[in-house]
Amino acid sequence: MSVSVLHLGYKRLSRAIFEWQAADRTALLAVFILMEMFLHWLWCAFVWWYQDALGAYVYIHLLYPLWLGITVMGVFFWGIARHLSRLKRQTTAIKNKNLNKWQLLLVVPYTFYIATVIIMVGYSSLFAGVSLVGGAMLGMMLIKRRYAWRVFLLQIALILLAILAPYFGIHLPNLRQLTFVYPFLDSQNYLTYNELMAIENTLATSVFKGVALDWSSISELQRSSTFFWRATHVLLALPKAIFIVYMFRTLLLILDDSKNEILKHANQDELTQLKNRRYGLTQMKQALKELQDGQDFSVILLDLDWFKDINDTYGHEVGDQVLFEVAQTLTQALTDAAIVSRYGGEEFLIVLPATSHDGAMLIAEQLRKDISKHIIKVDDNEAFSVTASLGLYTFTHEQSVCMKQARTEQLQLEAALKPAPAGKPRHHRSALPPEYQTLLPPDICQRLICTADKALYEAKDRGRDQVVSANHMFVSENSHHVMLCGI
Repeated sequence: MSVSVLHLGYKRLSRAIFEWQAADRTALLAVFILMEMFLHWLWCAFVWWYQDALGAYVYIHLLYPLWLGITVMGVFFWGIARHLSRLKRQTTAIKNKNLNKWQLLLVVPYTFYIATVIIMVGYSSLFAGVSLVGGAMLGMMLIKRRYAWRVFLLQIALILLAILAPYFGIHLPNLRQLTFVYPFLDSQNYLTYNELMAIENTLATSVFKGVALDWSSISELQRSSTFFWRATHVLLALPKAIFIVYMFRTLLLILDDSKNEILKHANQDELTQLKNRRYGLTQMKQALKELQDGQDFSVILLDLDWFKDINDTYGHEVGDQVLFEVAQTLTQALTDAAIVSRYGGEEFLIVLPATSHDGAMLIAEQLRKDISKHIIKVDDNEAFSVTASLGLYTFTHEQSVCMKQARTEQLQLEAALKPAPAGKPRHHRSALPPEYQTLLPPDICQRLICTADKALYEAKDRGRDQVVSANHMFVSENSHHVMLCGI
């Protein structure tokens, strides 16, 4: 893929940057470097064109070698970018071997280049910070991370050496002249950008002490070198900073999309597009926790009748079609409050929070009718219908209260029998926090499903294509009540 600035669309770039091959991303980094160098080149041209007005703030005799160096480096990086755009045609082994060399050839000279520019235009925290941190972050997205990390450390070392150089009597070239309107001071001095700002602000304060600044005073201040160099550093840093923030915003959006896609596949059954068993049980457990006082909780286990015969007669592809269309029937018939999941094979789990037994029976019977009426079309000449057996169980509010009470008593007994820490008295009955007194047993979901499953097997034994209630199965409701509440 040939990389061209003309082809770098705003939206296309944001996604392609994470999908291109390594050679293309390296070429793209070279294009970004060229764009930054072109901005530096334009700044030098601007200063040269207005040197009569800006000569008081910039050492023009140092501008020419910097301008020439930017031009030479621009040609050098332009050649690298063109070579990288053709690197994709090589074989994978040769391309990977050459790519490492070209990545180093790209980032190492750039590190010395940007350090030189920072030194010559002044140590603005904005400009230096964006170049150091932003450049390293962009490099880690486009080239090998270890290369980006190492040149980041190299750039820090170069900047630190430049800062320490004056203390050892080494004077490095600096374009900035220290010029004030009031009082006038024109001297060549090696000071950092922040030091110069401090001096200028102090002098300006002494000039306008006790006087409110009007527009004429501000105009005088703007004539100083402070305004020019602040504008310079903003110009050199802001486009790069905006672009890097935009790229990381796009990266986060892509990561969010990937996370949602992963969660979708992790929580959804691929064939039926329903929730899978694990996620369905998780939502069932959460619905039990959120159940309000006085509300019942109903569970339906649905199994397709003679499903093996369908697979044997029509093939597994038609069997998958049956599962999908039955799942769609369930989704259309139930409200959003219902939790529908594929429990396994041809079994479906339907959880109806805050639903009484009578209401759940009506829903189950309607589901059975909807499935039996639905026609499965194999082709233009053949079609058939399927039936389902359903087992239902309603966990009443009274049973919930009984089970929570039994759970509380069990936890209190376990706490009382637990050895007391050394030096502390042992209590025969320990008080539990309030939240522990509203907990159901950890296996409550399996208990409810197991009970509904017993009703499902009864429906199968009675001839299939019917709904059986586990609540009606037990002649002695009290014995079943005790069975559920037992821990």
